[in-house]
Amino acid sequence: MKELIYFDNAATTPIRPEVYEEIKPYIEKHFGNPSSIYSIARDSKKAIDKARQQVADALNAQPAEIYFTGCGSESDNWVLKGVSSALKNKGNHIITTCIEHHAILHTCEYLEKNGFEVTYLPVDEYGKISLDDLKAAIRPETILVSVMFANNEIGTVEPIKEIGAICHEKGIYFHTDAVQAFGHIKIDVQDMNIDFLSISGHKIGAPKGIGALYIRKGCKIDNLIHGGQQERGRRAGTENVIGIVALGKAAEMAMAEIDEVTAKLTYLRDKLINSLLSKIDYARLNGHPVDRLPGNVNISFEFIEGESMLLLLDNYGICASSGSACTSGSLDPSHVLLAIGLPHEKAHGSLRISLGYQNTEEQVDKLIEVLPPIVQRLRDMSPLYEEIKNKNK
Repeated sequence: MKELIYFDNAATTPIRPEVYEEIKPYIEKHFGNPSSIYSIARDSKKAIDKARQQVADALNAQPAEIYFTGCGSESDNWVLKGVSSALKNKGNHIITTCIEHHAILHTCEYLEKNGFEVTYLPVDEYGKISLDDLKAAIRPETILVSVMFANNEIGTVEPIKEIGAICHEKGIYFHTDAVQAFGHIKIDVQDMNIDFLSISGHKIGAPKGIGALYIRKGCKIDNLIHGGQQERGRRAGTENVIGIVALGKAAEMAMAEIDEVTAKLTYLRDKLINSLLSKIDYARLNGHPVDRLPGNVNISFEFIEGESMLLLLDNYGICASSGSACTSGSLDPSHVLLAIGLPHEKAHGSLRISLGYQNTEEQVDKLIEVLPPIVQRLRDMSPLYEEIKNKNK
């Protein structure tokens, strides 16, 4: 049986064995509702308090500033809709970027239909915003700036600290979607001037169905989900104790290992990029060459379709992506790749490799071995490639 080589960690990650062991008691024995007062319920409440501290420690935040949600998309929705509602009498203008996750973009579209104005900042060829563009976009009625920490497709890391400083100087709230960055890049919400920050558990070895939102103490935000008094009256619904415990443990582990894992993934990432670009012509790296997530590789190959590459890689047991997993059913080219200036035909030929702590150099070497012949096989069926070859004869 062929080895499974999983290179799609930006889409989701396997549950870490240590996380699984941490949650087993809450599956088998400690099933009490944290809102009740008997002993097994108090055990659940203590576990939630511990996890809240673990997540807070990972961000240099206070436990009272951490609110558990169902996922990163919920956290993003909560910030955009909650701040817009709370500050609607102050202003109706939001600033974001054209390369955000659809959890941000589609929520902004919803708000635009409800009387709010949104400015979508452009990005350069590497996917970075211009701080001058941000300053120019700010108006007296601007109430929120939302810029992702690191892009889920091309891995580019934005100048978060500088963005936060500009926002605070103008008295504007700053939110960052850190779903891809949390656990992979050191984040300090105090030093980086962050007011709201979204995270998701399944990107760092916890199960799907758990996320969190950091809300700086004193920031105004209305509730998204109404009902009971869970999460100190701010997010109704019986707490997902298993998911919360898992997120806390995964966050603790990620921060304990971050220096070692970052060094390993950066080495593997750069080896992969350099090898593929040297072995395959008509290829280009997407995203910033240096300021990018340690495990992210995104390369466009001309004259072929990304989906075809994925199917052939799957024959070798290799799992990868041609863009965001959240839009995998779409035939449209990536909005991120179009935003950095790729034409449609080049955007369609992209391959995203996202490495995780469990990946090995041997697995990377296997990809370097099998991908060039796959690309060549697909190009041999392309009339466009044949035309280019004939021109260059």
